[in-house]
Amino acid sequence: MNFILKHKLILIGICVGAILGFAYYYFIGCTSGSCAITSKPLNSTVYGAIIGALAFSGFKNQTNK
Repeated sequence: MNFILKHKLILIGICVGAILGFAYYYFIGCTSGSCAITSKPLNSTVYGAIIGALAFSGFKNQTNK
């Protein structure tokens, strides 16, 4: 439970990014199958989750002990 509270922004970013990645596949996507990221829903969702985690990790407060 402590891990979840400590990294909640990154976990929220993963969820938001995964949802947006799947939405990008669903609404825009690649119909020919030649696109590496958007040709399959799993690729697009994982890529979105990674980008979301990176984006939300920038909002984390750094505290010095």
